[in-house]
Amino acid sequence: MGTLFYNSKIYTMIKEKDWCDSVYVENGLIQRTGTREQLSEKYAENITHKVDLEGGVMYPGFVDSHLHLIGHGEKLIRLDLSEMATAEEMDQALRDKARTLEKDEWLIGEGWNENNFIDRKIFHRQELDDISEGRPVLLSRVCRHAFLANSKALELAGITKETQDPAGGIIVRDASGEATGLLHDSAAELVKRVVPEVSQEYLNRALTTSIKHLLSLGLTGGHSEDLSYYGNVERPLKAYKTVVEDEKLKFRAHLLVHHEAFNEFKEVEPKYQIPFVEYGAMKIFADGAFGGRTAWLTQPYNDAPETSGVSIHEDEAFLKLVQTARNEGMNIAVHTIGDMALQQTINVIKKCPPKAGRDRLIHVGLVNETQIEEMKKLAVILDIQPGFVASDFPWLIERLGTERISNAFPFRTLMDEGLICAGGSDAPIEPVDPLLGIYAAASRRKPGEDHEGYVPEQKLTVFEAVGLYTKGSAAAIGQEHNRGFIKEGFIADFTVLDRDLFQVPIDKVLEAEVRFTIVNGEVAYEKSTRSQYVE
Repeated sequence: MGTLFYNSKIYTMIKEKDWCDSVYVENGLIQRTGTREQLSEKYAENITHKVDLEGGVMYPGFVDSHLHLIGHGEKLIRLDLSEMATAEEMDQALRDKARTLEKDEWLIGEGWNENNFIDRKIFHRQELDDISEGRPVLLSRVCRHAFLANSKALELAGITKETQDPAGGIIVRDASGEATGLLHDSAAELVKRVVPEVSQEYLNRALTTSIKHLLSLGLTGGHSEDLSYYGNVERPLKAYKTVVEDEKLKFRAHLLVHHEAFNEFKEVEPKYQIPFVEYGAMKIFADGAFGGRTAWLTQPYNDAPETSGVSIHEDEAFLKLVQTARNEGMNIAVHTIGDMALQQTINVIKKCPPKAGRDRLIHVGLVNETQIEEMKKLAVILDIQPGFVASDFPWLIERLGTERISNAFPFRTLMDEGLICAGGSDAPIEPVDPLLGIYAAASRRKPGEDHEGYVPEQKLTVFEAVGLYTKGSAAAIGQEHNRGFIKEGFIADFTVLDRDLFQVPIDKVLEAEVRFTIVNGEVAYEKSTRSQYVE
C-alpha cells in the first residue's frame, strides 16, 4: 500500500519558502503533501508504513546532472592523486603503488593536478620511468583531457618521434621533437587502447562503489556518460544490469551515449531495458579543458599566447554527427568549455535543430553576451558545474586574463536571462558532493576561504543553487513534469538533511549531514542505525 513520511520540514521547491511537514507515497509516487494529521486521516486505510524523519529537512531528491558513474567508482578504488598538494607527495604515492604491482602490470593513477603544486610541476616520462621501475604508466589529469605516460607506455602505443598528432589531440614534445609523456585529449587514446581491458567484475565493483557513495551524499540519481570507455558497450551496460537490476541497488541513472559508442549501443539497446536506467542524448566533445589549455577559445590564452586550445571536430564532421542523432530522434549533449567551442556548437544546432526536446550544452565555461542571446533562441539547457568555480580559481584568471574572467561560469547572468540551468559535478574530475556544488554556486569561493567570492556578481541564492540539482536536473532530461518538486503525481525521490540550507549561513552548508536518501519511496540510505519503519 503506502508510506507516510513525517516529522520533517519538507521544502517542495515549487516556490521559495513553500513547505509542509508530511508527505504520503504510494507505488513510488507522491499522493499528497500536508500535515501528519491530515494525511493520517485521509489515508488511514492505505498507510502500511510510517517513516519518522526525526526532524530532518527534506528536499526533492538531489540529482547530479553530469558525472561519470563508473569513473567515479574507479577513482574510489584506484590510486587517487587529486588531493596531492606537492609533486613530492605524488612521487611517493606512485612509488608506493608501484611496489604493490606485478612486474609488467600497468601503474594507473587518477586526478593529478599541477595547479595544486607551488612549482606547477608536470612529470616527465623519464621521471615516471624511474618511479615505475620498467612498468608502463598512464596517469589522468583531474580534467581527464590530459594524461601522462612513461617511455614504456609510449613504446607499447607505438608513439615515436615521427608520430603525427592525431585529430583533436596533441603529443607534447621537447626541443628535439621527442614526446615528453604529456598527451592532450585524443592523443591519449593512442595509449589507452593498449592498456589491458579491465574485468567485468571490476566494472561491477566500481559502479557499486560509486552508487553507494552517491546515495550516502544524498544523491538519488545522476546523468552519466560511461558507454565508450570500457571496450564493447555491452560491458558497462552489463554492469548497470547487474548492479541496479539484479542487485536492486536503487539509483536513477540517465545515460548519455557517446557518439563513438552510438552504433554499438543501437544494436544492443533492446537487450538492456533496466529499471531505474534510462538512455538520453548523444554525447559529443567540442573541446578540452581550461586546465590543460585545450578549451577552445576565440582569442589565445593569456598565459600561453601561442595557443587558443583544441577543436575536437571540424565543422562538417560535427554537423554529420548531429544529423545522425536527429535521424534517430535524439538530442545532443555537447561538452563545450571555451567560447569558440560554444560558438561552433551554436552554429551547428542552428543548422540542424532538435526535432523535439532540448539539446544540452555541458559546462559552458566561457560565454559572451552575443552567445547568450543566440542560446535564448535555441531549444537548449545549460548543464553547469558550480564546483569548477571552487577548483579553477584563482589560476583561471592567469589563463583568461582580467578582461575575460567576468564571462567565466557566469551563473547569475545565465539564469537572469531565462536560460534553464542544471547542476552537476563532472565527477570524478571534481568532488561529487552536491553540497559543495550548492556552496560554490552561492559563495563563488573555495571552502575555507574568506572573501567576497570570485566574480561575486555571479553568485546564486541558495534556493537557486538547490534548484540546479532538483528542478534543473529534471528539466535537463525533459522530466520537469514529474521530477524535481515535491508535489502530487511526482516521483517520490527525496534527500533529507540534518539542517535547513535556506536558514543557515553559507559556510555552514558544507557541514550538513545526510540523514536519509529516499528513492522511489523507499529508504536507499540512512545515517541512523535504527529502523525507522513502524507497521
